[in-house]
Amino acid sequence: MISDCPIIVLDACVLYPAGLRSLMMWLAVHGLIRPKWSEQIHEEWMRNVLKDRPDLTRVQLERTRRLMDEHGGDCLVTGHEQHIASLTLPDMDDRHVVAAGIEAGADAIITWNLGDFPTTVIEGYGIEVRTPDQLVCALLDASSTDVLAAMRQHRVSLKNPPKKPEEYLETLALQGLRESVERLRDKVSEL
Repeated sequence: MISDCPIIVLDACVLYPAGLRSLMMWLAVHGLIRPKWSEQIHEEWMRNVLKDRPDLTRVQLERTRRLMDEHGGDCLVTGHEQHIASLTLPDMDDRHVVAAGIEAGADAIITWNLGDFPTTVIEGYGIEVRTPDQLVCALLDASSTDVLAAMRQHRVSLKNPPKKPEEYLETLALQGLRESVERLRDKVSEL
């Protein structure tokens, strides 16, 4: 466990793919991150999943949402709406993410859309913007043993289909965690 684990807001694009969302939850359960999201972030990832995956139902995603809220600790940010009007971003629809970060006292916003959160706006609130890959690399630098334990449990939890360690790494690479996977290649036996 990282003694001073970072408080991070997970953008909807990070929660959208099931594999990446699940990894973030395992990192949280292991005390490596303190994830934050809002009801609006939940609605955004769920809406996009339902649009792209007609085989899934709202009920299934509501179950996932409930489990995330139950196991994410103090993950659900409320009261952030008060910050929205004062924010200016390239995509004004992303203001709620920054507002959640401000309200939560976040260390970072984790997103694939770095350009949507310019440092000139974000750094004034003491918040960094990082990709999921940058986050996992930083966690590996801080406590590789703990990250490997979380990833091992994540991999073992996968049943449909189960994944061998090499397959697990390939899945993470497809999720965009390319640098993290490169760092893990020589530790595949620990996964």
